[in-house]
Amino acid sequence: MAQSNNSIKKILIVAFALCIVCSVVVSTAAVALRPMQALNEELDRKTNILRVANLYEPDMDVEAAFAEIEPRVVDLRSGEYTDEFDPDTFDHFQAARDPASSRTLSGERDIAGLSRQENYATVYLVGDGDDPEQIIVPIRGQGLWGLMRGYMSIEGDGNTIVGITYYEHSETPGLGAEVNNPRWQSQWEGKQIYADDGSLTPAIRVARGSGSGEHEVDGLSGATLTSNGVTNMLQFWLSPEGFGEYLARFREDISLEEAQDADVELEAEGA
Repeated sequence: MAQSNNSIKKILIVAFALCIVCSVVVSTAAVALRPMQALNEELDRKTNILRVANLYEPDMDVEAAFAEIEPRVVDLRSGEYTDEFDPDTFDHFQAARDPASSRTLSGERDIAGLSRQENYATVYLVGDGDDPEQIIVPIRGQGLWGLMRGYMSIEGDGNTIVGITYYEHSETPGLGAEVNNPRWQSQWEGKQIYADDGSLTPAIRVARGSGSGEHEVDGLSGATLTSNGVTNMLQFWLSPEGFGEYLARFREDISLEEAQDADVELEAEGA
């Protein structure tokens, strides 16, 4: 006798067949869309880099604009460029997970809460690569609820901030998520990372309350832990643990140029 359509066996067969069909459809869609997702992620990365450098405009050709920016891979231990990796394809997140290309962080050395740090990272240079107008560096660190990832753009003097942006975070909307509020981000422009004493220790920070002076920006109201996270990640990535040695090269070049200009002026006055 034919089994009833309501039999347990037929119900299980139909359910199993439906699961198989759905799995095939979802897997096929995921594989087919993966290249498009990768392209969108790459476009978003380039857009954020242009945005933090104040070069982004609505409806612009992002690829054409980004072609004017030069990526270079930096050895964070020495502050020197390296040709060991292709800057267009190098993934410093993946490098941070590889013990052969990263180092373990612990205790006071891990103020950004990273656990591991890559030995190499990609920077992006606006203008002449040998004498850039801006230097864009990646930054990341723990906020209140998870890892925050973003970029900071610095003028060619290696000290003056152009802008900051975050492209990934899980901070609370209306509180910590205000790190992406254009009004808060605008405060960073023109701030100085280091003091005038030549120290490699960053002076820049997020204040508890209203920021004052050239090294502070206003704290995020109701988001003290997120504000501390921003300060900690900048203190880490802009120190010798991160890009401190690299940025020091540009500050030394500026100091040398100023000294040379002063000598020229003295010679002119003497003549």
